[in-house]
Amino acid sequence: MQNSSIPFLETAQHLAEAAAPLLRHYFRTPIVVEEKSDLTPVTLADRAVEQAMRHIIQQTHPDHGILGEEMGIQQIEADYLWVLDPIDGTKSFITGKPLFGTLIALLYQGQPILGLLEQPILRERWLGGLGIPTTFNQQRIQVRSCTHLSAATLYTTSPHMFNPDEFQKFETVRKQIKLPLYGCDCYAYGLLAMGLVDLVIEAGLAPYDYCALVPIVEQAGGIMTDWQGRPLGLHSQGQVIAAGDRHLHQQVLELLA
Repeated sequence: MQNSSIPFLETAQHLAEAAAPLLRHYFRTPIVVEEKSDLTPVTLADRAVEQAMRHIIQQTHPDHGILGEEMGIQQIEADYLWVLDPIDGTKSFITGKPLFGTLIALLYQGQPILGLLEQPILRERWLGGLGIPTTFNQQRIQVRSCTHLSAATLYTTSPHMFNPDEFQKFETVRKQIKLPLYGCDCYAYGLLAMGLVDLVIEAGLAPYDYCALVPIVEQAGGIMTDWQGRPLGLHSQGQVIAAGDRHLHQQVLELLA
């Protein structure tokens, strides 16, 4: 594992700066929404943003691999792999809700070392990585302490993201939570890193949905794992727990086991 993501910080920010004006241009405008094979929506904006980011990476780091939600993977054998989600929360985007985000991750040998979350409408940016403490709009942030489920605030994007077995396990946690909330997609993880939320529990995620969020949460003092407590990487199975407090994380693991 490389001990710093600092050499790639400028590239990550360049990618976000290329994505943001495109998304502001398309947001809340008449735009054709297509349906992918997995029945999730995709728009011209998704494809335009990913293409712009891919072009920058190919120009600046031609030896790096790229995995994007809309255009697949290239150079998967590369040690360094950029993982891109041009619009995490396309359903929010197409319905005019500004709680989607652009997710930009850099992985080294399959493990996230740099993450950036850009919300272009609100002009908000979370950034964290190895050697880079998490910031929100360039201000250092950190998670908050919450040691008991009965005092915790929990987000998940939707109860429909769980299969029946996962939903039953999720419900065992939800019933003990002080405040369960829904929606937000990647934005919820940003709120957790700021110390405004205590837990995010999700399933059915792809690497481009979570890889950028791991450094953001962890460099703010939190923890992100799968439902078995294992570190998240390129080949994880899509079950995610993000917690601001390790005691809380352990309680959730015991209930989801």
